[in-house]
Amino acid sequence: MKEFEVYSSLKVPKNSKIIVRLDGRSFHKLARDLKLVKPYDDDFYEVMSKVCRDLFEEFSAEFAYSFSDEISLLLNNVPFEGRIEKINSVMASFAASSFVMHYDSEFKKPPAFDSRIIPITDEDILGYFKWRQDESWRNCVNSHGISYLKSKYSNAEANDKIKGMNLSDIHEFLFENGINLNDVENYKKRGIAVYRKNKKVIGFNKKANKNQTSYRSYVYTDWQLPIFTEEFFKDIKVIQ
Repeated sequence: MKEFEVYSSLKVPKNSKIIVRLDGRSFHKLARDLKLVKPYDDDFYEVMSKVCRDLFEEFSAEFAYSFSDEISLLLNNVPFEGRIEKINSVMASFAASSFVMHYDSEFKKPPAFDSRIIPITDEDILGYFKWRQDESWRNCVNSHGISYLKSKYSNAEANDKIKGMNLSDIHEFLFENGINLNDVENYKKRGIAVYRKNKKVIGFNKKANKNQTSYRSYVYTDWQLPIFTEEFFKDIKVIQ
């Protein structure tokens, strides 16, 4: 009956890097069930940062980036021999399990993530993550805008008002009402990333009878991301 598994042989292009993007399924309903604080809930973002770290370590990723309920995972060593069906199913289920494990709450309905695979080259890595970081900024502006409007109007009125406003309109509107988005926490504007850094370790070499400096790699969660540039990705050795 193996012939009925018609999609099991689909694989990503050989020797390619991929990005696996995971998105929370119906997390707007989950947010209501968990009574998350609007526009941003610190506990939720703490959990998402841990999910990123779990994914990063489990699948030996090069870089993980998250905002809202979205995670993008850059992989050089593609698991499961590149089998698309396997990558998508395992990564989505792993993310959901990690989310439940780290969230100190009872769920009315099991949370789930969907997954998609994006083949990518080094030349396109910056463009991809800059695109997602721009989306993080749009999400920040819109979230603060609708949250403020809903504090003053009914949900229907607030939704109607924000429909006719572009990002600069919302930004200016918030500023006029005492909310300066330049002052909000960095992660709300630019997202969170997980990647490897090196730290200096000084030890004593008994054989040489002197101190010796070495560098050790460790997994770092960055809550203070800059605006993504080529230099940033070169510095953390994600691109050459």
